[in-house]
Amino acid sequence: MSSPAHPGCWHAVVAFLTAAGADTVFGLPADDLTLLAALRDGDPAGRSPRMVLCRDQRNAAFMATGYAIQSGRPGVCVVGKGPASTNVLTGVLEAARSAAPLLVLAAGTAVERRGSAAFQELEQLPLMAPLVKWAHRVDHPDRVRPALDRAWAVAVGGVPGPVYLELPDQLTNTPIPAGRLPRITVESTASYRPPANSDALAALRGSRRPVLLAGGGSRHRNAEGILELLAERLGAAMFSTASGRGTLDEANSRFLGLSGLYLPAAAAPLWEQADLVVALGSRLEETATFGWSSPRVVQVNLAPEEFSAEFDGPRVLADAGQAAAAWCAALADHVPDAGWQRRLAETRTAIDAAAKEVLAGTSAIAHLLATMDGLLPPDRIVVQENGLQDMWSYVFPHLPCRAPAGSVVPSEQTSLGFGVAAAAGVALAAPRRQVVAFVGDGAFTLAGADLETLASEHIGVLYVVLCNGGYGWLQSQLDQRGLAGDRFVFADGGLPLLRPSGPRVSHAVLERPEQAEEALRRALEACAEGRPAVLFVPVDLADAPPGLSDVDGDFPGSGHGA
Repeated sequence: MSSPAHPGCWHAVVAFLTAAGADTVFGLPADDLTLLAALRDGDPAGRSPRMVLCRDQRNAAFMATGYAIQSGRPGVCVVGKGPASTNVLTGVLEAARSAAPLLVLAAGTAVERRGSAAFQELEQLPLMAPLVKWAHRVDHPDRVRPALDRAWAVAVGGVPGPVYLELPDQLTNTPIPAGRLPRITVESTASYRPPANSDALAALRGSRRPVLLAGGGSRHRNAEGILELLAERLGAAMFSTASGRGTLDEANSRFLGLSGLYLPAAAAPLWEQADLVVALGSRLEETATFGWSSPRVVQVNLAPEEFSAEFDGPRVLADAGQAAAAWCAALADHVPDAGWQRRLAETRTAIDAAAKEVLAGTSAIAHLLATMDGLLPPDRIVVQENGLQDMWSYVFPHLPCRAPAGSVVPSEQTSLGFGVAAAAGVALAAPRRQVVAFVGDGAFTLAGADLETLASEHIGVLYVVLCNGGYGWLQSQLDQRGLAGDRFVFADGGLPLLRPSGPRVSHAVLERPEQAEEALRRALEACAEGRPAVLFVPVDLADAPPGLSDVDGDFPGSGHGA
């Protein structure tokens, strides 16, 4: 006896996602709203994922990517066709560069209407294909289930990343074979054992001044602190890339901040003296390696295309956590260099002293971060943008990550508005933790269309919005080049013109620094009630993180926003 059919492709999608364990879907569905009917009807057992209805497809893709980064599970984004697909391209790019498993399900022109100038007709596959691991259009009802199966597996398998699946309109009301819904799992049997003649292990054993660098590919791969244990066995200093922040315990005395463009000044001499860098799960992009003097690097990545060709040294194809565990076992008797250990301790002391000196100065933003550090729960998750002044949150140790995955940072693409929208997905992936988005007003304004979405969904994210009236990074470069004036202005001070109103969103303006503690307490109370809270903080453009305002604006990866 044959299994009953689904009434259309979107009912099949809901049944599949439920079986796969997807609990949340983000998006703005096609005009026919069949997806919503399918979610209402649920799978055969009456279950269905939560649907977060967004106002903007760009934000939906960012939310789903934030969910994926935080949880390690696929984020699901559902959109219509034509401009809906072009709107999610930036989110897909961010997911690709962040190695986030993102499943984009899009509507498409019916096969019988292609080439007829149909409404919103667009060849969507060529747009998506360069940015995703797999792009596919399903034209036959029998292929819906197998395509969903493959899309899910490709998103999470190997190096995680985005996939794109197009479900054309002719499948909307076409019966789809249900078949058997298996438990969707992707298990890896691969393990890493260094060979007897391992160049990488020999390099680790021979290093006297090692540095360990955790990249974004090491997220969710630091079970039981195996990366910190490796650093201890090696006697290594610990750093993270921006994307890898939240992987390492920043309370550990070996952690000395972010690398490259965001390196604390006190830690710069260590990079000049290091004889080996152990890079775990990093593509070693230019932001992460800014200022390096070509050290020898042991690279660990899941796929050959993830390795950087810019540095000499052994390359290991492995999961970062598995490689670390194998090396820890092999280095059980390793004795770290005592002089290097003293240098690391001195550097951590110098970093802490520099932080105290900053707090004794005039930076209102640094004081705000210190206040936030004292009030926020220890397991908070900070979601960041990549502008000028919001990069104060990159400066260690003003707002340290004290728990696994305690930070979500944009990739080196620095997509404007990513952190603002992604915070909602992060909050749904970690419902018992307080999520704080530390962002600029330029980014907030761009992504603010979905603030009402957070209110409707009772997502209590705290937004701390630094307000300089525009794009601070670009204004700082304008000033340095002598182009500022009446004709060209990127940031002119003041609050955003569009601000939330009504009881569903808590909002306040921090007029004076001494009001910060009380304002934050009230905002956190609103978040605990399931209301998003926005704290607007007027800032002076000159209040920029140390060193960053002097970086040339042509530097690839330079941000924008506040």
